[in-house]
Amino acid sequence: MHIAILTFQGFNELDSLVALGVLNRIKKPDWRVTLCCPQVTSMNGVTVHTQSSLDEARSADAVLIGSGIQTRDVVANPELMVRIALDPTKQLIGAQCSGTLILAKLGLLVKIPACTDLTSKPWVQEAGAKVLNQPFFAQGNSATAGGGMAAPYLAAWIIARTEGIEAAAAALYYVGPVGEKDAYVSQALGNIVKYLP
Repeated sequence: MHIAILTFQGFNELDSLVALGVLNRIKKPDWRVTLCCPQVTSMNGVTVHTQSSLDEARSADAVLIGSGIQTRDVVANPELMVRIALDPTKQLIGAQCSGTLILAKLGLLVKIPACTDLTSKPWVQEAGAKVLNQPFFAQGNSATAGGGMAAPYLAAWIIARTEGIEAAAAALYYVGPVGEKDAYVSQALGNIVKYLP
């Protein structure tokens, strides 16, 4: 199982790194989670190096797309956009905040409403997607989330879809705040379980 987290220049650490941390709570020999990027620097100056290439995302079992301050530059780059070849009939695909704009521009949200952050909402709507006022939505193999702290929802959705709800609950429990773990898990699962097949 390979999960690629597409991470572009100016990325938001909350989206990419929190999802990476939650997804890596699964400890199985065939479980691989990678930041899929060239060397990139975050919106706050954190530089990360590639763990997998953009071309590897085509064959990944699941792909998450985080947000960042340069997402509009990404979607305006036809050479880059043509390399983001995703297939929701074969892959689990999720996006967060401005990452939802990438899915919209790829034509993957034509019949699916989406979640995004408030800053990205007009751009996602302009790209033709209906934006919901909620933190998470999934339909079939596609999911979107809105808000920096929604990354665990996308990660838990992938875990629930591939490893089961108990594994998702355990991963969320590990990252939940001390003294609030049960409430945190309950709220997070409450946002995703209604969208599981």
